[in-house]
Amino acid sequence: MDCKREKEQDADCERITAVLLKSRTGEFDLESILFLKLRGLGIHDLGCIGECVNLERLDLSGNNVTNLGPLASLRLLSVLNLSANRISNIEPLHSCENLQNLNLAGNVISSTESLHCLVSLKKLESIRLRDNTYNYSNPVCRSASYRAVVLEMFPNIKVLDGERVVGRGSELYQLCKDIDETIKAGSYKNGQLIEHPDCKPWVDEGYWEIKRSNNAIIEEAYKQFNDVLHECRLLNNRASHVISQTERSMSLKKQPKQYAI
Repeated sequence: MDCKREKEQDADCERITAVLLKSRTGEFDLESILFLKLRGLGIHDLGCIGECVNLERLDLSGNNVTNLGPLASLRLLSVLNLSANRISNIEPLHSCENLQNLNLAGNVISSTESLHCLVSLKKLESIRLRDNTYNYSNPVCRSASYRAVVLEMFPNIKVLDGERVVGRGSELYQLCKDIDETIKAGSYKNGQLIEHPDCKPWVDEGYWEIKRSNNAIIEEAYKQFNDVLHECRLLNNRASHVISQTERSMSLKKQPKQYAI
């Protein structure tokens, strides 16, 4: 009996149900769910997640999702993590008009044409198709022109694959990197390095490699802490509401009954 019950629970986790959503969030109404983390549960069927119409942040990383159809109704969604799944078609996401941050690293997106459905999302600021920290990527990232094509397709995005492409310092960084690559290209002739004994590199090798600074780590940790703190405040408000309702109902039960004679 215990084995059968465990198998039934595993099957429930493979498909998102109202029971699963309510148990994970403590909400009685799916429309009240604003933040949802369903990471690494083996989910392959998004089920009724489309009923969470007020959802703003959703983490479905580390599952077996292939069909994003149910996400089309989540028009208030602003942050979506779909990394480490089996997604090849992202067409349903074109309806998520408030989407700002999208993580698709570690899926099976094969071409930049698959990204055209996101062009209409005017608020989209960050797209991630590759994550070197976790060794996540997509087949499309193997193309030498991948980055240039994506930046041309989304001229308004600020961050691509975790690297800032617009904003303070980004233009100077890219200019200096292009100059450095041009100088290196001119140092070869017929595949052989031209020796210039009096010349030295103007920067050390590996200077342009992007390294994650402590400030960036602290900033990310601070952001995650604020998210958790916000969720705790929401839970506290809900708990206070439930306690007040319970106390009110108990006080009504304790009132002496009055009989009319």
